Amino acid sequence: MKRGKNYKEKYKLIDRTNLYDVEEAISLVKKVATAKFDETIEAHIKLGVDSRHADQQVRGAIVLPHGTGKSVRVLVFAKGDKAQEAIDAGAEYVGAEEFIDKITKENWFEFDVVVATPDMMGVVGRLGRVLGPKGLMPNPKSGTVTFEVGKAVNDIKAGKVEYRLDKTNIIHVPVGKASFDEDKLNDNLNVLLEAIKKAKPSAAKGQYFRSVTITSTMSPGIKVNPAKI
Repeated sequence: MKRGKNYKEKYKLIDRTNLYDVEEAISLVKKVATAKFDETIEAHIKLGVDSRHADQQVRGAIVLPHGTGKSVRVLVFAKGDKAQEAIDAGAEYVGAEEFIDKITKENWFEFDVVVATPDMMGVVGRLGRVLGPKGLMPNPKSGTVTFEVGKAVNDIKAGKVEYRLDKTNIIHVPVGKASFDEDKLNDNLNVLLEAIKKAKPSAAKGQYFRSVTITSTMSPGIKVNPAKI
């Protein structure tokens, strides 16, 4: 892949042979995040597990202490009092069957997170083939299938992020924006790493954190020393 001049200049600032401390990596990623827009800072964490095995899955959700810096649009499947609770909490879209046709027939995806009450999962299940591949299917483990829809919406708006393994046993999670100060990015990243550490499956053997890389939207990756996590 051909890289531009700006990317190459950023690349020179990063020692590719070095494993940085978390604080050093955060400081450096802010230094190279020089795009004309507010770049997203992401963590990419490779774990010593095998996601093909059910007893080695790593999945959950946390509220980052300083949020993600991103405005999140929430779709809630609920009826009656629970629908009103979702509206009061600030959900952008609240309803039931009418959204099934809108998504399947109109290819409508003007939302970032889907929440559903348990009694609505029979309806939402019809969207599995559509929402599943996009990572939008509600799930009890991530707190998006719940009768506490008000709390769920509030948590999502406050900066709740879901972490889960991809097929290569890597977790990809945004931890803030380049405009965040270093302390906020450090807090967010450390809370994420601690949550993933606590979620370590008992079946996982050997080194758990295989690699941790911090990147901004337009910069090369910066490797964190996993031994110091």
